Amino acid sequence: MAQGRDLALLKDAARGAGDIARRYFRRDPEAWAKPGGAGPVTEADLAVDKMLREELTGARPDYGWLSEETPDSPARLERDRLFIVDPIDGTRAFIDGDPTWAISLAVAERGRVTSAVVYLPARDKLYAAEAGHGAWLGERRIRASARDALEGATVLAARPTFEPWHWKDAAPPPVDRQFRSSLAYRLSLTGEGRFDAMLTLRATWEWDIAAGSLIVAEAGGVATDRRLVPLAFNNPGAQVNGVVAAGARLHPLLGARLSAA
Repeated sequence: MAQGRDLALLKDAARGAGDIARRYFRRDPEAWAKPGGAGPVTEADLAVDKMLREELTGARPDYGWLSEETPDSPARLERDRLFIVDPIDGTRAFIDGDPTWAISLAVAERGRVTSAVVYLPARDKLYAAEAGHGAWLGERRIRASARDALEGATVLAARPTFEPWHWKDAAPPPVDRQFRSSLAYRLSLTGEGRFDAMLTLRATWEWDIAAGSLIVAEAGGVATDRRLVPLAFNNPGAQVNGVVAAGARLHPLLGARLSAA
């Protein structure tokens, strides 16, 4: 079965990539700013990207490729299946020596993620999911939060997410906001049920959220764009319209409070 083989491939590749990334972590890797204010990149990002592309496309030469650190090509749009990869998600955390960065790997088929891994090498935590077969942290099956009230809910989000203009009646919900640099990790923590939800309301790169979105869904949660439209991947611009992810009971409550603007 292709899905099962893909998940095994992603797990092995993530651990191998983690070995490479750890060689640079907290060792002052060379870093520089990407053009156009696209954020920082390090020599570790590029080394991991190179290894992953060689290993994954070598094993699946008929799959397309979309990665934050590889120049994009429209050829991927012609493929039924593709890898969606962020070699190091949370590069700022990586540079700062914070262990909450992740390697995010997914396979998407005709726009839907079918296999996913989010690996935190500095903590040796591996989240995995396969469509129709659940989500896992290591050997433990994980479940999203069953919370059904907004007040006091724990939500992973950047501070600007709670500016008044994002919310109906300029009234952000009364939640406990917390933060992690990696979007993939925020989604995984939501799937694990350690946090009730995560939000990002700006245009979001597919490689940041493809793997984590399946982890949330297979853990019984819901992950959509900011207008509550189901997420679809391998778009021409490689972006989605924000992400709202939460347990199945909380998700519509959060969505109902968001402004349509």
